[in-house]
Amino acid sequence: MKTQTKVLWFIIWVGICLGVGGISSIFTFPAVHGWYQTLIQPAFNPPDWIFGPVWTLLYILMGIAAYLVWTKGTDKKCILDALYIFVIQLILNFTWTVIFFRFHCLWIAFANIIALIVAISITIYSFKCASKIAAYLMIPYLLWVIFAALLNIAVAILNR
Repeated sequence: MKTQTKVLWFIIWVGICLGVGGISSIFTFPAVHGWYQTLIQPAFNPPDWIFGPVWTLLYILMGIAAYLVWTKGTDKKCILDALYIFVIQLILNFTWTVIFFRFHCLWIAFANIIALIVAISITIYSFKCASKIAAYLMIPYLLWVIFAALLNIAVAILNR
């Protein structure tokens, strides 16, 4: 594969992930500066400004991971399966944002984020067949989403 093609696909994969984050921010930003401020927050809730940089970095790492898997050849079933699972977890990531920040359904969002944690875990496992580096790049994302799940459940309990 030509270097230009590789660069293009790198940009596409990272762009897809950053695009999901960008579209998600349409739902997040107004709520963070409105509805979310009215909620009782757990003591371990980080400052609002940290979420943007962390999510940006995580979306970049996710895009790099997907790219590394994609470069191993989409003619292999394990590669295609891994990328399908990756897309499913990306969809769950987006839907959590909408459920939590747009519809304010804290308990449904918690169920969604548990499904997301499972999907990320399966993605990591499936990425190992193609690239251990790709699997490792997904671990910070998994840890952050587990932390987000703890925040989600704490906010849901504190604001019953």
